[in-house]
Amino acid sequence: MRVSPMTDHTVDLDKHRGMAAQKATDLRRALAEVENNMRELREREADLENRLLTVAAASWPEAAAKARYLLNLYAASLSSEDTRHRALVAALFDDFARLSGEE
Repeated sequence: MRVSPMTDHTVDLDKHRGMAAQKATDLRRALAEVENNMRELREREADLENRLLTVAAASWPEAAAKARYLLNLYAASLSSEDTRHRALVAALFDDFARLSGEE
């Protein structure tokens, strides 16, 4: 039995697989990347929420920023048919912008 000598060259195994196997591998890699990004996003969101809970607002604009975050969470949970509550949230955001001079 003859053994091939070892080299420092890497072998791209994806080139030796069929197209279906390559697509399945690409899909698994993409899914793993999305799951990793989602995990990082959840960790960052939890960190932000912990800071919002533990650090008191020092001004009205800081309090409004906390309220905006919470209202965005609330608005995201509304059904698309709930136009009345969506309009109320939008009106409140307009009020925040007007009162803070952001218009």
